[in-house]
Amino acid sequence: MSDANAHVSRRRFCAGACQVASGATIATLFTGCGGDSPTSPSGGGGNVTSLGTVSGRFTTGRVDVTVAGTALASDGGAALVESVAGVYLLSRTSANSFTAVEAVCTHEGCTVSNADGDQYVCPCHGSRYSRSGQVLRGPAVASLRRYTTSFNDGVVTIAI
Repeated sequence: MSDANAHVSRRRFCAGACQVASGATIATLFTGCGGDSPTSPSGGGGNVTSLGTVSGRFTTGRVDVTVAGTALASDGGAALVESVAGVYLLSRTSANSFTAVEAVCTHEGCTVSNADGDQYVCPCHGSRYSRSGQVLRGPAVASLRRYTTSFNDGVVTIAI
């Protein structure tokens, strides 16, 4: 075989190897992210919706959230709070009581930003948490970190 033929054979080999590797990668992505598996967000039914986002103001040791004009203005309301100190899930449990938990899924670190009724739902793999942060359905096995809250003059304070 001449050098010219050997060069063409190497080129064809490399091109074919790249095609096979690309196809395998794409197949892995589709099987890892699709379907109604027990760990996908669509598995288990329900009416999953995105939570509204509210800005939190970070001050040393706390995040303050104004509730007026947000879903938190009503009992049972919940929102995703974004601040420079982190992201939190905040829900109103009564007229003067709120529950705050960290919004980072304990399974693989996705931001939990969805809800189905009174459950928080991770959009990445479908883990479900109670409003108090306890795992209701995996793949997550650890609860979300809970924070102490206080409410005064229309502002919820999350102690961090």
